Amino acid sequence: MTDSSSPRDIIVHVFGRTDVGRTREHNEDAFVVADLTTMNATLQPEVREHRPGARGSLFMVADGMGGAAAGEVASQMATEVVLEEIDSWWRRSEATDADTFAGALRKAVEAANARIHRYALDHPENRGMGTTTTIAAVLGDKLYLCQVGDSRGYLVRGGTAIQITKDQSLVQRLIDAGELTAEEAEVSERRNIILQALGPEAQVKVDLTVQQLRRGDTLVVCSDGMSGQMRLGDIARIVTEQAPDLMATCKSLIDLANENGGPDNITVITARFEGDGLEPPSTSDTVGHQPYVSPAEARATMPVSAATIEQAMPEDELLELAMRTTDET
Repeated sequence: MTDSSSPRDIIVHVFGRTDVGRTREHNEDAFVVADLTTMNATLQPEVREHRPGARGSLFMVADGMGGAAAGEVASQMATEVVLEEIDSWWRRSEATDADTFAGALRKAVEAANARIHRYALDHPENRGMGTTTTIAAVLGDKLYLCQVGDSRGYLVRGGTAIQITKDQSLVQRLIDAGELTAEEAEVSERRNIILQALGPEAQVKVDLTVQQLRRGDTLVVCSDGMSGQMRLGDIARIVTEQAPDLMATCKSLIDLANENGGPDNITVITARFEGDGLEPPSTSDTVGHQPYVSPAEARATMPVSAATIEQAMPEDELLELAMRTTDET
């Protein structure tokens, strides 16, 4: 593994909870928490507090959509397929490097999209079914996130909550284009229009990002039934006030979403990271939406100096290049 810290020195405390909300008749959200080394996907005590092994840990929220309970089918299918694919592409692989891990997460999300899309084609009564998803996965001292839709991931550090995913939504695109402010987006009639989900289309573009974890960080992964009913300050306050009780944290976040209307299903996972394998926070840390760049991509985009070219090219080729340049000028 390329990370300098040992997974044995990192402790994960985690809890998750889902609620139907105040207006929906049934719950179309789903979530899963898994120790990927043992493939134990439960909230039993051995997972609620564990040391991630060589294969890491995973936290996933899926927010289903579609009539006749099709959203419930889609979100449940997404969690099941992702775990199956991670087991195949990562846990059973001989590779233990971060790039293979990130690639396995992406492939798992793409496979879930293909499976849900195929299911909808085979079951016309469920046409239009789909689900958003946010997957957070820890390997070593890094947090990798896969995003499709508008479920979200937040990191709470030093009493401050920061969104570390970017919504694939119409209002987010308008914000990026400078046509809408974040404050205007919160009350926009178009705030529930998403641009991607798992299932509706044969292909999906996964937003894969990475975050450096620090000792004491708390991750919050949630459906928009929670994030749409509160502000960043609310999340930071509840996480800080309820620490270290993650069960109480999840309950308080869901309670606030319901108090503010509860118009949708509400799902939240909170995970706190401790241990000597993590460095303490630093003022120089960068926290936010940070796209993952593979080592191959990094090499392909590195600037190349003239000196590097001279060292790499044989003398006869350099002479030919110089003569051709002279002739062209």
